[in-house]
Amino acid sequence: LSPDCSFTCHYRCRALVQLDCSGPPGAGDEDDGNEQVLEKDTNVDEPSEWEKAELDQAQVEQRIKEYNSQINSNLFMSLNKDGSYTGFIKVQLKLVRPVSVPATKRVPSLQAGRPHPQGVKRRTSFYLPKGTVKHLHILSHTRASEVIDALLRKFTVIDNPRKFALFERSEKDEQVYLRKLGDDEQPLRLRLLAGPSEKVLSFILKENETGEVNWDAFSLPELHNFLLILQREEEEHVRRLRHRYARCRQKMQEAL
Repeated sequence: LSPDCSFTCHYRCRALVQLDCSGPPGAGDEDDGNEQVLEKDTNVDEPSEWEKAELDQAQVEQRIKEYNSQINSNLFMSLNKDGSYTGFIKVQLKLVRPVSVPATKRVPSLQAGRPHPQGVKRRTSFYLPKGTVKHLHILSHTRASEVIDALLRKFTVIDNPRKFALFERSEKDEQVYLRKLGDDEQPLRLRLLAGPSEKVLSFILKENETGEVNWDAFSLPELHNFLLILQREEEEHVRRLRHRYARCRQKMQEAL
């Protein structure tokens, strides 16, 4: 902040504060104008009831018609003959750390006494511009992990996909809620259930925090929330293992 300003705030709230002490009002970053509301991390919460809804074929077809009638662009959803559907999702990239992309540097080779251009594989890092968004055309069964892979390919990012996570963002009662999507969740299905409103539901790509944590720095309520997160992740991991072994068992029984 400007040295002429004595404003003080909590370090976790710093990103939500927009002050420009050196210019007229409104000269700040327009992209953050809607982020004045308090952002609340709700990773420990399960998906809401409408996200758990199961739709039959007729309901899917009706939802697609309603969705297409509400949008003002050509980013329609289309129902396929096999019952699946395709459509577009918009993902905003909110990365605070730089990403790595491949780079090739031409260096001379002195073999046989003559310079010879030779490609050397390197990587370079840079910050993605603030407010970067990308539209993806995906299938109804495309998983969140596959959306992350597609986004990284679009920007030729070579970092490990596990470094990133896809979040759903919603606004309610003047607060912003974020929920981390599981790897197997289907973003286009969520988009269809929520409708086209970005306030009801939007998608954000952020860093997936996996580094070492100083647990002594957290309060008891925060630690209890972390335990809930670990329990949910453990249950999801166990569910995937059981599903994989069940498929193997089914294949063996079919072979028998």
